[in-house]
Amino acid sequence: MRNISLLDRIKYRFDSFVSQGTISMIKGLGVITVIIIVIFGTFLLLLGLHPDHDNEFTIYESFWVNLTHALDPGVLGNHDENWPFRLFMMLTTIIGLVIISTLIGLVSNGILTKLEALRKGRSFVIERDHVLILGWSSKIFTIIPELVEANENQKRGVVVILADMDKVLMEDEIKDKVGNTRNTQVICRTGNPIDVHDLKIANPFDAKSIIILDKENENSDSQIIKTIVAIVTDPKREKLRGLPEKRPYHITAEMEDKKNFDVAKMVGKGEVELILSDEIISKIMVQTSRQSGLSVVYQDLMDFDGDEIYFESAPSLVGKTFREVLFAYEDSSIMGIQFEDGSVSINPPMDTIFNSGDKVIGITADDDTLVPNAKPTEPIESNIVYTEPEPQDAEKLLIVGWNNRARYIIRELDNYVPPGSEVHIVSKFGDAEKTVEKLKNTVSNINIDFEVIDTTGRETLESMNLEKYDYIILLCYQNYFPIQEADAQTLITLLHLRNFTEIKGSKYKIVSEMLDIRNRQLADITSADDFIVSDKLISLLMSQVSENKDLMRVFEDLFDADGSEIYIKPAKEYVQTGVPMNFYTILESAARKNEVAIGYRTISKARSADEQYGVVLNPVKSEEFTLAENDMVIVLSED
Repeated sequence: MRNISLLDRIKYRFDSFVSQGTISMIKGLGVITVIIIVIFGTFLLLLGLHPDHDNEFTIYESFWVNLTHALDPGVLGNHDENWPFRLFMMLTTIIGLVIISTLIGLVSNGILTKLEALRKGRSFVIERDHVLILGWSSKIFTIIPELVEANENQKRGVVVILADMDKVLMEDEIKDKVGNTRNTQVICRTGNPIDVHDLKIANPFDAKSIIILDKENENSDSQIIKTIVAIVTDPKREKLRGLPEKRPYHITAEMEDKKNFDVAKMVGKGEVELILSDEIISKIMVQTSRQSGLSVVYQDLMDFDGDEIYFESAPSLVGKTFREVLFAYEDSSIMGIQFEDGSVSINPPMDTIFNSGDKVIGITADDDTLVPNAKPTEPIESNIVYTEPEPQDAEKLLIVGWNNRARYIIRELDNYVPPGSEVHIVSKFGDAEKTVEKLKNTVSNINIDFEVIDTTGRETLESMNLEKYDYIILLCYQNYFPIQEADAQTLITLLHLRNFTEIKGSKYKIVSEMLDIRNRQLADITSADDFIVSDKLISLLMSQVSENKDLMRVFEDLFDADGSEIYIKPAKEYVQTGVPMNFYTILESAARKNEVAIGYRTISKARSADEQYGVVLNPVKSEEFTLAENDMVIVLSED
């Protein structure tokens, strides 16, 4: 090694010492102060410079005098007519000023450094049973209010957010867009959810549930899988959780591509509930496009404002049939049964026996209101009617726009429409034509054709003879434009279509998709028929599943074309309209058709947002009301 000068070595040692931080520098300053006090105290004694000509001046008193002068410059004026001593002490005082100034600077810098570290959100979260949200997207502004609503009956709730974003910026956005979080504390931390070290900052080991948000980029699924791996494979997880035995995590994550589903399930090892956002939104869009008001029902079931879905044991009902269980609740609507093995059946056969260990699945106001409390009220037999279902005619559907969800929508439509139905697809871009050609070979009930047109042009839309279509589905150009521009394109088309219905009195139903939750408010200005499907539904679903993972089985059943789904059917097919009745009467009529009635819709209120667009879920069964001829009944049915 080449020769290095003493000065360079001293500089290197000093740099290494300074890099150790504020505490080390304060310790070093203290050592320097002691050395200076010892040296100057010794010189003062040897030179015989005693304060006020004190002949009994000891070494300890000399140290003390130097220390007081170094710490307090005002002491220098206490000595009269002793100029040699004054001059010596002035030198001590000047050095003391330098030391004190340096100390103040170090302490001040240490405090600022600590405050800056806290501002960066890198400190460990000491909480238990909190909800941990990993990642940041627009969905967070829907999820947080839902979690706040869910925590309303608790003394204190905690939501922790870990995202690769500035802590202060996250807090400001939440304060601006969410507002008052009441008894729920929202804690933000900055870090990469994929990084195991950063992940530990948010204390996932003590979390009640974990929500993993998509990254809103092309590699979102792979990054979510990495995050799941980082959580579940940590070898120190049980040691850090302080548990004698393994307790599974409760993780809820969103996936876009079904091809990644199996991989995520494999690494999740039963601790992850995966929500396939594209597939679920597609299923909701198809069901919503065919039934006016269904969107309001789904939103009511998915949010925490109002009645929700709960599971509860019912020992007093053991041995009874599902039909008897339906009538055992006065102010809760039973949907199905969760069997002892954890499996779920929505609208099971009416003769299904409710056994010990089973739980009822019901719509109710809160988790403590799902109790058998039915009053002895008989259905009004004279009001019950029975009608044969009318045969379905072939349907014509129009899809305006294109994105990756379109292929799911077309396959899902094939499960619902009668044979011979037609689906006409129009888009501004022609690259979807190859996908449409491939889809033609995968469907059996529909005939598909594709056309490239300007979907925002009023004259083009007006020339399409829209009156011949039963349903119109508007899709965002998510793969072609940024989010705001894609939503703007959909909004323009939607406004044109609504204007056509007002001018020409057209009867077709419209269901629209928007990507940004905030843009929904711009479009949601008429009725439930024009429901805007956006990320809000996925956000609501993730919030529900994060509170109770078994709810995923319920919604999977409701969204599956092969199981029982929610239908909104004419009330006149169940009861006589125009006469007073109670909901037990509708419940009895539906049960005779192997269906479960859970509510009704008053068409006269279909355009009133304050009245939930006329939708009433889980009515009190003994209260009387009257349905008009055009009113509807909401049921769980297989068709």
